[in-house]
Amino acid sequence: MRAPTTRYVVTGIGTAAPNGLGTEAFWSATLAGRSGIGRISRFDPEPYPVTLAGEVGDFAADDYLPTKITVQTDLMTHLALAASEMALADAGIDPARHPEYAMAVMTANSSGGNEFGQREIQALWRNGPRHVGAYQSIAWFYAASTGQISIRYGMRGPCGVIATEQAGGLDTVAQARRALRQGTGMVLTGGTDASLSPYGLVTQLPTGMLSRRADPARAYLPFDVAACGYVPGEGGAILVMEDERSARARGAERIYGEIAGYAATFDPAPGSGRPPGLRRAIEGALADAGIASGEVDVVFADAKGVPEADLLEARVLAAVFGPNGVPVTAPKTMTGRLYAGGAALDLAAALLAVHHSIIPPTTNVTRLALGCDIDLVLDAPRESRVRTALVVARGHGGFNAALVVRAVGG
Repeated sequence: MRAPTTRYVVTGIGTAAPNGLGTEAFWSATLAGRSGIGRISRFDPEPYPVTLAGEVGDFAADDYLPTKITVQTDLMTHLALAASEMALADAGIDPARHPEYAMAVMTANSSGGNEFGQREIQALWRNGPRHVGAYQSIAWFYAASTGQISIRYGMRGPCGVIATEQAGGLDTVAQARRALRQGTGMVLTGGTDASLSPYGLVTQLPTGMLSRRADPARAYLPFDVAACGYVPGEGGAILVMEDERSARARGAERIYGEIAGYAATFDPAPGSGRPPGLRRAIEGALADAGIASGEVDVVFADAKGVPEADLLEARVLAAVFGPNGVPVTAPKTMTGRLYAGGAALDLAAALLAVHHSIIPPTTNVTRLALGCDIDLVLDAPRESRVRTALVVARGHGGFNAALVVRAVGG
């Protein structure tokens, strides 16, 4: 007799999003179509061509962390630690009651501690090396959030970080699933980024993909005829992952869904004549989940907001699911693209959509561009039977990732 397949599930969600701090606030705002995109407030954006961003404006690190931690770490880590605390509370897990080597941390990050780093480098320029704090050596590091979460909760199992930009929020969840398969009891996983210092903004400008419009309602319009790039943002999500049997044995209050399938690809070199890797990633994730394309109830799109990138994604979705064959949504129009935190937040939204059987909307898009033959969910949530969701993410430089989540009965 064949042994039952172990399922790897999400039992806790913590979010730090521009349109809502905490899962309840984020989900309520997303279903209501409330945006967190506005004029940058952390510094004067007037000298820069990009003036809008998605900031986590209601976040105060001191509400979640002791001062001895906040002075050592950057905002990206503050957000990760706060989201981790929320996720553990949501899952009903007290790390002190679990074996330390049975708990792991896997996060994604792409920008590093820009705000902390800029402050210390400016001190170096103005006052000399004696005025640079010792914590500069660790606070900027893209693995800082994983390290600080591990230290705070005594999680000494396999820990790591993945840096594949937007795709990282899915890649790290797949790495967490791998750790669970190898015997780890519980994993905190997801990603956060915070790149909205002047230095962080300037380093993004050469891509040419950031929207330069000043109207928040017209700045980020994926798949629209007026698409002109994306709005940057900060924040992300952290999830608690366990195997289903362990979660039920400890009496988990809820199971949001199963991480059922995943695949990642890398785009070929420009000029090679080979097709981009996005379709292979999607089809690989469906195959890993053991499902056909017709079983997917909603796609959470990457939705870059760059016309040629949108057209590519729309054509891939039409090729896999048929023209207008599956509802597609991009709630990141209310937050901006959060880099390593973006796909993690999309995954949190997908799990909530499965849990509540409702598809959140895409906002501000008014007219689909020619060739974007997709059933984009616009303006208002769509009540629908949502048992299976696909999340798609593309990272700058050629990374592609796709992940399938589905409902768990019982």
